[in-house]
Amino acid sequence: MQTFVIVVHLMIVLAMIGFVLLQKSEGGGLGMGSGGGGGFLSSRGTANVLSRTTAYLAAAFFGTSLILSILAGLHRNPGTIIQPTAGTPAAPAPGAPSAPLGSGGGLLDQLQRQEQAPAGPQVPRSQ
Repeated sequence: MQTFVIVVHLMIVLAMIGFVLLQKSEGGGLGMGSGGGGGFLSSRGTANVLSRTTAYLAAAFFGTSLILSILAGLHRNPGTIIQPTAGTPAAPAPGAPSAPLGSGGGLLDQLQRQEQAPAGPQVPRSQ
């Protein structure tokens, strides 16, 4: 399903790029739009068809983007990126007395213990 939506999405993108490039420039950027009116896409009706088609393709692009984001969210596996280390205690057995708060072996407790333990000779500090 997701592969099909991606293929349709890419086809819409390519079509939208093509229709945007076919439209006549109205800004006259770099002096390129000031030529005669002899272009094959110079009529007003063709410009309306191109702009409507571009709008429909933009809406389809938005729709397929929304569908792809919903499909990506369906297969998300929430979990933790913090892996338990060997120093952390296992879960207590049922019926065993629980340890008081703050005495666990979580990541924050390990970091606090590392900060409290002296790492080597202490340098005197001036106050």
